Amino acid sequence: MTARAPRIRVQRRPVHGVLLLDKPLGLSSNDALQKAKWLLRAEKAGHTGTLDPLATGVLPLCFGAATKFSALQLDAPKTYEAIALLGTTTSTGDAEGQVLQQRSVDAAQLAPERLEAVRRQFLGRIRQVPPMYSALKKEGRALYEYARAGIEVERPAREVEIFELNLAQTLAGQALPAIKIVVRCSKGTYIRTLAEDIGNALGCGAHLAALRRIETGGLDAARCITLAELEALSEPARLAQVLPVQTLLSRHVPITLDEEDAGRFLSGLRRRGPWPDAAAVAVYGRQPQALLGVGHVRGGELIADRLLSPLEIQQMLQPPEHPPPERPPDRPPESAPASAAP
Repeated sequence: MTARAPRIRVQRRPVHGVLLLDKPLGLSSNDALQKAKWLLRAEKAGHTGTLDPLATGVLPLCFGAATKFSALQLDAPKTYEAIALLGTTTSTGDAEGQVLQQRSVDAAQLAPERLEAVRRQFLGRIRQVPPMYSALKKEGRALYEYARAGIEVERPAREVEIFELNLAQTLAGQALPAIKIVVRCSKGTYIRTLAEDIGNALGCGAHLAALRRIETGGLDAARCITLAELEALSEPARLAQVLPVQTLLSRHVPITLDEEDAGRFLSGLRRRGPWPDAAAVAVYGRQPQALLGVGHVRGGELIADRLLSPLEIQQMLQPPEHPPPERPPDRPPESAPASAAP
């Protein structure tokens, strides 16, 4: 009997920055993260909030020091393109569920003035009841776990904000009546629920047939790379796709400190200076030019909120080292079970 050769583990390395991934259809956010982490041989990684497996589009992945600022993207407004198939409602609010009801769709329901009236109805602050097939937790269990067990639980409505909304008549599938939805919304907005509610407001019902996130926190799909494209690159070219950590801080006011103040700021000490009050600042050292962390300014005092470690700063100033050649694993890590998400 021939002994199997020992499996050689991939040598991980510190990678610091943000990869803008165009998540493919059918893959969970965590599965996409794990494959990208494997391709980059990164030590530490996290994503900026789940994107439904049935959705595609912008999924910023954070590596190393960037994980400290991932919550900024989680809280950021997001823009989606969606197709809502009219006349049919389902148990999950999307094409995966069982059909609950089918109704006819007439021309009057899709008249421009009717679509405009419904569009105005959903602009601004609205209240949504979270869907049962979501990752929202109740008593320590995700709602989709109750739903899969056939249990309906009470969900209080939550307030979200729709900043921009456009509705246009289109066709889907076998020339079925549908509307294209382009929406810019606050965090916590369920697009499946929005599609269902718009269908109900039109009087014919609807479910979500397709969903793509095209922007989040100022990061748009045009800057993204797919997993297939990333895998096809050489190792140095893959690393070149990782954007600097400060990509997540484009809306922060920059402040640069001299060497003495930079050292004290990194120790958590407040610094005084001629800075106007600001709720979010990105703090840099002057020599060398390096990101130190984020904070806020109140009454002329710079106060740290999240700091990088000296080791992280040192590693960010140096190009990543390429590990010595070695046999890679037979395949990327096994996929984790997909979970429901907003």
